[in-house]
Amino acid sequence: MEVIKIGDRNYPKKLLNIYDPPKEIYVLGNSKILNNFCLGIVGTRKASEYGIRVTNAISYSLAKYGAVIVSGMASGIDTSAHKGAILAKGKTIAVLGGGFKHIYPKENEQLFFNIIKSGGAVITEYAEDVKPEKQNFPKRNRIISGLSSGIIVTEAPEKSGSLITADLALEQGKEVFAIPGSIFSKNSKGTNELIKQGAKLTENIFDILEEFGL
Repeated sequence: MEVIKIGDRNYPKKLLNIYDPPKEIYVLGNSKILNNFCLGIVGTRKASEYGIRVTNAISYSLAKYGAVIVSGMASGIDTSAHKGAILAKGKTIAVLGGGFKHIYPKENEQLFFNIIKSGGAVITEYAEDVKPEKQNFPKRNRIISGLSSGIIVTEAPEKSGSLITADLALEQGKEVFAIPGSIFSKNSKGTNELIKQGAKLTENIFDILEEFGL
């Protein structure tokens, strides 16, 4: 385990520009990618088949283009985002809401190790013994958006935690992208609302890459 403190030379530069940057971060895996071009992908834990499919495809393609995919290793959309990047033989960063001794959710234990094994990183601002308490997750979202040049919301209901990440990204001056969904799906109400509010309607990775001149 590597501990990177806020004054250290290898502290992620992008985190220095956010409100309340973590004083230190704990890293397992490849800490060098923390300063690479990163894109965050977030969404609902209760993802539909559509949400999983679209997240996997977007993550896979962006990772193929060399973007590091950042997410929170939660069930549903986060899991699909990490898996898509690994499948593409790309890099991905998981930001946890607790310490390394408490992998959460439990069913993602193998994913935790696969992220590290594939040259990615798992990071947290919490010491090893800290349990993943409910209040930690909205707080860790600022790190997901902070590391990322843009945030992509692939599927989210009206009151999804991923919308907090989108709001934080906007506060940090980052681009926000949203995948449109069916007007009949509760899981797409949040993403469709983001588009109404000015998030970029995203149908493919080129809608994202062109914003960064790639």
